[in-house]
Amino acid sequence: MTPGVGHIVAKILGIKLQDEEDPYKHVDDLGGAIKTSRGETFVEETPRVSDFFLGFIPTTRQIRDYFCSLFPFLSWIGYYNPQWFIGDLVAGITIGAVVVPQGMAYAKLANLPVQFGLYSSFMGVLVYWFFATSKDITIGPVAVMSQLTGGVVADLATTLPDVPAHEIASALALLAGVAVLLIGLTRAGWIVDIISLTSLSAFMTGSAISIAVGQVPSMMGITGFSTREPTYLVFINILQNLNRTSMDAAMGLAALSTLYLIRMVCTWIGKHWPQHQKLAFFISTLRVVFVIVTFTLISYLVNRDLPRGTSRFKILFDVPRGMYTTVTGFQNAAIPVMNSRIAGSLVGYLPATVVVLLIEHIAISKSFGRVSNYTINPSQEMVGIGVANILGPFLGGYAATGSFSRTAIKSKAGVRSPFAGIITAAVVLLAIYALPAVFYYIPNASLAAVIIHAVGDLITSPNTVYQFWLVSPFEVLIFFVGVLVTLFSTIENGIYSTVLLSAAMLLFRILRSKGRFLGRVKVQSMLGNHVIGNDTRRMEYGTFTGSPEAPSRNVFLPITHADGSNPEVELDNPYPGIFIYRFAEGFSYPNASNSLEHMVEYIFKHTRRTNLAHFDRLGDRPWNDPGPSRRKLKAAAAAGVDAGLIGVDVTLPTLKAIILDFSSVNHVDITSVQQLIDVRNQLDRYAAPDVVDWHIACINNRWAKRALAAAGFGYPASLPDGPHRRWKSIFSVAEIGGSQSAAAIAEFDENEKSIAQSRRQTQYSLRPDIETAMSRKGSRSRAAENGMVDIDLKRFSSGPTLHSGRTVAIHGINRPLFHVDLTSALQSAITNVEARHEHEGEDGHAPDTSMIPLL
Repeated sequence: MTPGVGHIVAKILGIKLQDEEDPYKHVDDLGGAIKTSRGETFVEETPRVSDFFLGFIPTTRQIRDYFCSLFPFLSWIGYYNPQWFIGDLVAGITIGAVVVPQGMAYAKLANLPVQFGLYSSFMGVLVYWFFATSKDITIGPVAVMSQLTGGVVADLATTLPDVPAHEIASALALLAGVAVLLIGLTRAGWIVDIISLTSLSAFMTGSAISIAVGQVPSMMGITGFSTREPTYLVFINILQNLNRTSMDAAMGLAALSTLYLIRMVCTWIGKHWPQHQKLAFFISTLRVVFVIVTFTLISYLVNRDLPRGTSRFKILFDVPRGMYTTVTGFQNAAIPVMNSRIAGSLVGYLPATVVVLLIEHIAISKSFGRVSNYTINPSQEMVGIGVANILGPFLGGYAATGSFSRTAIKSKAGVRSPFAGIITAAVVLLAIYALPAVFYYIPNASLAAVIIHAVGDLITSPNTVYQFWLVSPFEVLIFFVGVLVTLFSTIENGIYSTVLLSAAMLLFRILRSKGRFLGRVKVQSMLGNHVIGNDTRRMEYGTFTGSPEAPSRNVFLPITHADGSNPEVELDNPYPGIFIYRFAEGFSYPNASNSLEHMVEYIFKHTRRTNLAHFDRLGDRPWNDPGPSRRKLKAAAAAGVDAGLIGVDVTLPTLKAIILDFSSVNHVDITSVQQLIDVRNQLDRYAAPDVVDWHIACINNRWAKRALAAAGFGYPASLPDGPHRRWKSIFSVAEIGGSQSAAAIAEFDENEKSIAQSRRQTQYSLRPDIETAMSRKGSRSRAAENGMVDIDLKRFSSGPTLHSGRTVAIHGINRPLFHVDLTSALQSAITNVEARHEHEGEDGHAPDTSMIPLL
């Protein structure tokens, strides 16, 4: 739509375009004046909506980079070398030796035969390296995901009795994989950031305790109750049935003790004999393999003379060889079974499954990426997880994600690239085809011990919880709520509860946030006993050399010292009637009301009305401000004191200007801007017949500037020659009805009272304001009349500077009350106030203070 057509449409629809109301849309003359006197000028253009949407259209290079980013291995595979291969070979074989027994143990946790754990392990490590941005992560079965899958399989066993357990598990993995892949392809990996570290630690701790308690019956050989009940019930049942412990306890407890003993011995060796630390690490890493082999051998010696299918304690018995079972003829390597009946039954479990797939994997990969000095791409990691879980079910696998224990082992083993996954896949493939006969004698109790040992490291230590307490005490409460909900309910409910509580805490903090009023103090930087900038010696401070600095500078601190600054530093408002207010948690619709109410309440407390004769009669007062009692009014009349002065601290200044610090604000919305307009109208009435200037410093976003400028901010307020007019609202219920609205009628009534009062000027209304005596006549206020702008004055420095160049305006001269920092905003505010007082003294009335601040 062309500009001409747009203006015609706007006129037909009654839309008042912003350009027509912009008091600084014609700045050519002013800009020329500044250019000749100071240097080059700058007029800031308002961003357009089309610019916003054009920013979402990718360029050809961005499209090419996107498709290349889907296969990160292309960026490093060409540089692969023998040295990398040696490191990957060692790490790959090590992980392969660990993942085989772990995968089988986790399959039992998922209520599946052990071979399905191997299938998931194989596909995870085989596929992931194509899409990996982390060299350390290992995808495969993990304890928490297996526990969750086992719960789903157990729940649907009654509703879908004709569907085999492994088909339910594969269907769940397929659906979750598709969901995660879509998140990754749309590059929405930032979604995991809504899950806090507190939620993650509570989830891991609660899940680990739940899994460990659930595996104790298998390790002890106790039967007769379900281990899928809430953890506290399982624990009670264990205590009640300890007398039913069988010989399995010997294989389980001995295996668990051996695992911890080997780790403690290896840790002790590595600490006391550093030269053998590498050997101790590999022995400790392979302790699971050693324990499984040892107790499998013991099981073989005990059970070899018994008929096939019988044993003295529970063992795995027959494990199918290859990718399909030769015992029953049922082929596991097939297209996953998926229909509306299965999908409908799994939908309710999908959110928790996706969350479990993502949070542990992303947290682990980010953590190890920082340790090894590389950055992972969360969205691309989701692509890898999604593809692995989509292809895994075609071989019979179930849901797989990143494993903390195997990732830590892989990193310590010296992995050099994601290619180590191929080597791990070869080891798993060998186990699938060559070792099923050996798996026959593996004790179930020993596998349970492996699971308990693996999840033990996931439990958050008391020292870590104490660190949580030091940083954020309330989040410790969230942590314990998450753990307790997991133990008394389910893992899914534990996840949801911590996420919701964390979100509620964030929302409450935003809703109830209050800004802070700042005071100015001059500070000096000290180097020993030397004040930096106090002499002309060339000194070095960090990376800067030879630049003499001013001996003191302005710093703005909270007046209440709520930031922990030294309370002995005396702070107050930097100038009578001028207030600096810094927003604490941004400025948007959730917290705008509370933050502005706090600001107004403070201003009312520390200022007085400009017109003390605001209420001539008792009936003029509002019901919520009844004023002095009748007895006080009679006493004042007897003493010859005007009623307007009763209860008023005349030593307080009147309100002159407000400086808003937007350093913590990156976005404003309609609600927050409208509430700012309402407060501006409220304070204009409070300060009438004077005006209140609004200066805004440290705006970091062009769209925030556009929004504020559209609402009338950024320009000096001028005293009206006639009746006061309120600032135009964006949308206000009180203004529905136009000229007949409640707001318009209230404005008319108020103006009628003001006109009547102006005809009856009393002696106290002519009382000079407290800041009048502080006005300093001179060149500074005269400069305000000529128009000034935030200027980069580097060329005017008397000494050597880091950079040199021409003098230019920092902010656009068409938005004179938007400032680069608080110092320039304060200087501009003081200049405007003093100029106004000077002209009041010379001409008897206040001029239009449309000036541009000087830095």
